[in-house]
Amino acid sequence: MKLNLAQKIIRDHLVSGDLTPGSAISIRIDQTLTQDATGTMAYLQFEALGLPKVKTELSVSYVDHNMLQSGFENADDHAFLQSIAAKHGIYFSRPGNGICHQVHLERFAAPGKTLLGSDSHTPTGGGVGMIAIGAGGLDVALAMAGQPFHLRMPKIVAVRLTGKLQPFVTGKDVILEVLRWLTVKGGVGKIMEYCGEGVAELDVPDRATITNMGAELGATSSVFPSDSKTRQYLRAQGREQVWKKLTADRGCKYDEEILIDLDTLEPMVAQPHMPDNVVRVKDIAGLKVNQVAFGSCTNSSYRDLMTMANMFKGRHVHPSVSAGLSPGSLQVTKQILRNGAMEAIVGAGVRILESSCGACIGMGFSPSTEAVTVRTFNRNFLGRTGTKNAKAYLVSPETAVACALTGEFTDPRDLGMPYQAIKYPKSFLVDDTMILPPSNEPEKVEVIRGPNIKPLPIKEAMPEVLKGVVLLKVEDNITTDHIMPAGSKVLPKRSNIPAIAEHVFEVVDPTFPARAKAAGGGFVVGGHNYGQGSSREHAALAPMYLGLKAVLVKSFARIHLANLINFGILPLTFENEADYDKIAQGEELEIAVAGLQAGQPLRARNLANGAVIPILHPLNEREIAIIKAGGALSYAKANQ
Repeated sequence: MKLNLAQKIIRDHLVSGDLTPGSAISIRIDQTLTQDATGTMAYLQFEALGLPKVKTELSVSYVDHNMLQSGFENADDHAFLQSIAAKHGIYFSRPGNGICHQVHLERFAAPGKTLLGSDSHTPTGGGVGMIAIGAGGLDVALAMAGQPFHLRMPKIVAVRLTGKLQPFVTGKDVILEVLRWLTVKGGVGKIMEYCGEGVAELDVPDRATITNMGAELGATSSVFPSDSKTRQYLRAQGREQVWKKLTADRGCKYDEEILIDLDTLEPMVAQPHMPDNVVRVKDIAGLKVNQVAFGSCTNSSYRDLMTMANMFKGRHVHPSVSAGLSPGSLQVTKQILRNGAMEAIVGAGVRILESSCGACIGMGFSPSTEAVTVRTFNRNFLGRTGTKNAKAYLVSPETAVACALTGEFTDPRDLGMPYQAIKYPKSFLVDDTMILPPSNEPEKVEVIRGPNIKPLPIKEAMPEVLKGVVLLKVEDNITTDHIMPAGSKVLPKRSNIPAIAEHVFEVVDPTFPARAKAAGGGFVVGGHNYGQGSSREHAALAPMYLGLKAVLVKSFARIHLANLINFGILPLTFENEADYDKIAQGEELEIAVAGLQAGQPLRARNLANGAVIPILHPLNEREIAIIKAGGALSYAKANQ
């Protein structure tokens, strides 16, 4: 049987199931990563399993999200993460070493491996030919314990690239064009596999930008072949020994296919407040810009920063624009310091921020009131910048520089400056001193627990009947930022579920936590693509703590669906989408679940008007057992 690349890697890691799209499978996980916003909970969950050491080939704990130490909470959690990593066989990337996806690409990513990360942008590793998947922290904890990762076999979509990118057009424009075509829910249940003659024209940083933002499609993962460009990149990282050639079989089949002509692609921009609200930059040329933010896990590579430096050299940021840069890693920062490129960036008036996720999640460098902020980031959800009424636009570094120089939206091709292709060094400045290996004497390591770290809340086993009020009714494309906001006020409470639960649905309805507790829990009703965005399991864990019993929607985003199951919240969908209109916020529902079985529908009775609504669930027998047990942690401990 001729296989495409994604099928080959999945086949080589298959523990159960087969390659039939939509069927339940489980795969062996080679590597895991966590970041500090999700890592504390993941390691508390791993601890609860009672194992002395991780069972993966490699597990890395990164600190890159909550770097703003305005109180004890973040610093305490960093100490916890460092000590628990040392004790349990996990590498620890210290604060300042860089953003997890950029550092992992540089130092650990390897063709043909599987990577599971507690961050939705983990598919960045697909830029070097990995199957890299974002998941909730509990799924990562179970993978570290040696358990397979369970999912539905995705459809494999061929994104066929033809031609060659023109000057000032980049990989960022490629993925924005894909988002324009497919939307933020167009990749759900799919792996995007890039192929065609145009692939050879893209370097690894461009490929990683594309696979990174595959998360915005809702895709399970995205992957490029491992070829000579991959080998060149790994050689420069001093890791050529992990390279191997990986391509799809000639004549293999795909479930779907789309075509992108690189020759005709133009600079693109995602407008507020969704990454799929994409137009050409020239379509909004002249719109005034107040802030430009460079960096993030999407566009902070050596290539991106050298492009910035070349375009800024001898020029200055427009007086009406505030500009800041978050470098992707310590390696990139040292490289542009040594070759002098940083001087051009600083000399242009760009503020140098920490090498962190920072501004991308509203953790510093928030824009002014009603500002237009141009970002080389991956998400522009309402309020994500830390300023709720700001308007965030997503662009390539080339377009961002053009906006910073002119103070308005400008196609970089209209600047009239010559295009300079980036020349890569034969070898990067490799310095792994900020990556701490686990202790050789783990039994002597004491795990440091600050007062912000509270015990894990555990959900009780599911009763035979779910009854409660509809606490909230929402529309399509509700993101995890809507459910569980990020930012400097909320994220420091990530290890304290009672505290962070006070912010659930704060963006939508700040009264939700109080009402949920007063009602003894209840239900949420929603539209399509519920839970898109971040992998943060707190968007399920905190609502569970508040008593959420079930979520009834038109459709779910993949990671959030898995997180709901992991924390014992019943995920349900309307059999007839028109029935969404038969339920109002504040009405009481009753659902008999004693006979919950795979493939069998249920009924919700609206006690306010007597309507009986047929509903479906996506659960297989294993997932039903998890829900009935009160969540995956209880289920795992009972089945060790």
